[in-house]
Amino acid sequence: MSKYVDSILGHAIGDAMGVPTEFCIREHLLEHPVLDMIESEKVGQPAGSWSDDTSMEIATIESLIKNKKFNYSDIMSRWCDWLNKGEYTPNGEVFDVGRTCLKACRNYINGMNPIDCGLSDINSNGNGSLMRILPVALYSYSNHLNNEEIMRLSDEVSSLTHSHSISKIACYMYVRFVINLLKGMSKESAYKYLRLDDYSNYDEETISKYDRLIKKDISKLKMNDIKSTGYVVDTWECALWILLKSKSYKETIIASTNIGNDTDTIGAIAGSMAGIIYGYKSIPKEWLSKLKRKDYLIDIAIKFENEFINVKEDFV
Repeated sequence: MSKYVDSILGHAIGDAMGVPTEFCIREHLLEHPVLDMIESEKVGQPAGSWSDDTSMEIATIESLIKNKKFNYSDIMSRWCDWLNKGEYTPNGEVFDVGRTCLKACRNYINGMNPIDCGLSDINSNGNGSLMRILPVALYSYSNHLNNEEIMRLSDEVSSLTHSHSISKIACYMYVRFVINLLKGMSKESAYKYLRLDDYSNYDEETISKYDRLIKKDISKLKMNDIKSTGYVVDTWECALWILLKSKSYKETIIASTNIGNDTDTIGAIAGSMAGIIYGYKSIPKEWLSKLKRKDYLIDIAIKFENEFINVKEDFV
């Protein structure tokens, strides 16, 4: 399989594994770990059902395949179709919607320019843009974008829903990290370059929120030092910590599924990176067999790759 398939399937599996344990208490999960893909009674979804993380991601990919570029109006329209019609979902219904993403889509429906739809206040820094930003990394890698182009694209795609700089820098860090993995770097080397990257386009206060990632070595921290909330800083720290501490795709997803709190998004982010590192064949077959719309996800991943390999487009 291609790295596109590896990352997109890795993302969806991590998402689906984490749906049933979302908002569960960490201590309970550590005592009674979830090791298989199970149904989620809380939201009435069968095993293998992925959440808004994957729905918004694949809506973005479908837009890219159709338009051959980042068309922000079309992306926003597709997200609204997801919200209002249940498109891009595993079972035809929406069951998990972030408040900030919902408000941004309402802004678009009310006639706001797509790039201005995202919320910019300090309290609107959930992980709703980070969870769906993977297509930017794949596109940027295939089209050999330079750092300036990567940052602009990452910032703009984040701003469709989350336009505060704390959210935008997290998306940029993730995108750069994924690109380095796609280039064949080890996770340790990719993390080294993440810490050495130039973040000077962001203000110092924003950068300081990520001091534990940039100035220190996050992998040296203990589990009790790691938060797994929906705050974008906590989510990015947690996903990267799990990735760096784990030795396989399965271990990565078991850890993210049982870390507590926002397990679907942490699993999606960690899973996308682990998918690139360990590959499609490393994903347990019993998880793949339960994943909803697996063939559809593989198909759009292949179409996405075929569309953008070595083809550079403008984004609008």
